[in-house]
Amino acid sequence: MFRFLPNVLLKQLYTRQSLRNTSVGFTFSLKNRLADARFTGLQRALIDGHEYPADIFTIEPDGAEPVAVSAISASQPLDFPLRRSVRVRANADHLTPGLHTLEITLHTQPFGTITLRVEDELQTEAATQGRSAGVPRDPVNDYSPEAIDQRRQFVGQFAGVDLQHVTRQSFDPALVTGNCEQFIGVAQVPIGVAGPLRVNGEHAQGEFLIPMATTEGTLVASYNRGMKLINLSGGVTCTVQDDGMQRAPVFQFADARQARQFVQWVNEHQPELAAEAESTSRFAKLRYIDSYLNGRLAFLRFGYSTGDAAGQNMVSKATLAACNYILQQVEGIDHFFLESNLATDKKPSQVNVLRSRGKRVTAEVRIPRDLLIRELQVEPEQLHRHARIGDVGARLAGTNNNGLHSVNGLAALFIATGQDVACLAESSAAITYSEITPEGDLYGSVTLPSLVIGTVGGGTALPTQRECLELMGCFGPGQVNKLAEIMAGVVAAGELSLAAAISSLDWVSSHESSRFAGK
Repeated sequence: MFRFLPNVLLKQLYTRQSLRNTSVGFTFSLKNRLADARFTGLQRALIDGHEYPADIFTIEPDGAEPVAVSAISASQPLDFPLRRSVRVRANADHLTPGLHTLEITLHTQPFGTITLRVEDELQTEAATQGRSAGVPRDPVNDYSPEAIDQRRQFVGQFAGVDLQHVTRQSFDPALVTGNCEQFIGVAQVPIGVAGPLRVNGEHAQGEFLIPMATTEGTLVASYNRGMKLINLSGGVTCTVQDDGMQRAPVFQFADARQARQFVQWVNEHQPELAAEAESTSRFAKLRYIDSYLNGRLAFLRFGYSTGDAAGQNMVSKATLAACNYILQQVEGIDHFFLESNLATDKKPSQVNVLRSRGKRVTAEVRIPRDLLIRELQVEPEQLHRHARIGDVGARLAGTNNNGLHSVNGLAALFIATGQDVACLAESSAAITYSEITPEGDLYGSVTLPSLVIGTVGGGTALPTQRECLELMGCFGPGQVNKLAEIMAGVVAAGELSLAAAISSLDWVSSHESSRFAGK
C-alpha cells in the first residue's frame, strides 16, 4: 500500500494557515491523513528556496513529548499514526509577511522518501486579530483532570454558566479518546427499557429487552405496546438481505472520451484495485466498483463488506489505497477527490435505497385479526387503508420512506448503543408494505435498506453504550447482524403501534396524557 505517493495526496499532509512566527522562529503543522507511518529522518527543508538544517527543527506530536528532528533516524523513528497532528517548530529568523513556498523532503516508513511542496501565507497578528480565544487544549494529555478542569473553567467564565450535571461522568475521561475532543463532560439522556421483543431471526433468536435513550414522552410506551402485540402473534421474523459500505471518489479528465476510457480501465483492473484496497484492513472486502459518467467526470462507487464495524473510516482508507494505485497507473487525471458526495454519507438518497448501505434488513409480522382488534382497537382493513393513503402522502412529500416514524426507535437505539447518530439520515429510510391475508389477518413488513450500525468501533465501547449493547447480547465481534435484526424488529413494533394509534384516534390523547402527567 502507498508504495508511491503523488503530490496531489502529499499536499494533504500540510495544515494550511498553520505557518506563523514564534518568539524564537517560526512554526507550521502537519497531519497524517493517509495511513499509519513513521518519520525516519529529514533530508532537506527549503523555504522560498533557502535551505534550513535539521538541527533547528523540533517536532511536537499531539499528545506526546517534543522530539528534536536531528534525533530521528531509521533506528529511532518517530511514529506518525493516522489522524495524528504534529507541530514543527524552527529556531531561526522570523519569516516575512506574505506567501511562502515550503519544500520538505522526508524519509519515512512505509512510503520511502517523500517530498512535500506547498504554499502557505504567514499568519500574522493583524490577520488573526479579532478572533476569540480558543477552547484550552493540552497537547500532551488533553484528557487529564487538569486539562478538563481548565476547559470547564473556561466554559463557565465564557458563558456565565455553572455546570453542575454535565461535569458528572461516571467513567475515566481517557476512555473517550478518539470519540470526543475538547471533552468537558457528558449529556445524560434518559434511558427506558421496552420489551421483551421476540425476534425470529437468523442471528437474533429469542426475547430481547430494548434500551431506548430518548426525551420524547410516550415513545418507549408506544414501542412497548407494539412489541406486546408482536409477541402475542408469535414474534417478528427478521432477515438481513445485504451488506455494504461505500466510498465514491471522482476523477476529472480533459474530456468525456478520456473519462469513458478510464472507466473501461477500472473495469479491467478490479482485481488489482481490490488487492490494494484490502491490503489496508483485515475486514474490508471490496465487493464491487460501480461507475457513473457525467461529462468529463468519472464517478466510482466502491462497495465493501466491513465485518462488525459500520466501516466509514475503514472504507475511506481502503479506497484511498486503491485511488493511489490508480493515480500511479493512469495518465491524464486533472483532478481527484476521495469523496464525490455519491457515497452518500449521512444523507438520505435513492442510490442507498436501491444499492444498500450498511445492512439491508427486513422485519415481517403476521397479526391475527381478532388479536389486532382486541389489543389495538383497529381492524386490519383500517391499517391497510391508512398505509395505502400514507404511501401517496409520502410520494407527495418526497420523503425517504413511506412509513410513519422509523427514525424514532432507531434514534433511541443509536444513542443508547453508541452508533453514529448522524447516520440516521440514511438509516431511517424505510419501505413498508402490508396486505390482508385470505384469513383476514394483517401481514406487514418493513425494510431498512441502509442501516449503518456496528458492534465494534465508534462509540460502542464507551461504558454506558457497551452496557446497552450487552443488555441485548450484541457487544463485540460477530454480533452486528444480530443487532440489525433486533433494530428492524423494533421499527416494526413502532410502525404497528403508531399506525393503530392514528387509526383509533389514540395518538393525540396519548401525548396529551403524557404532557399533563409531566406537569
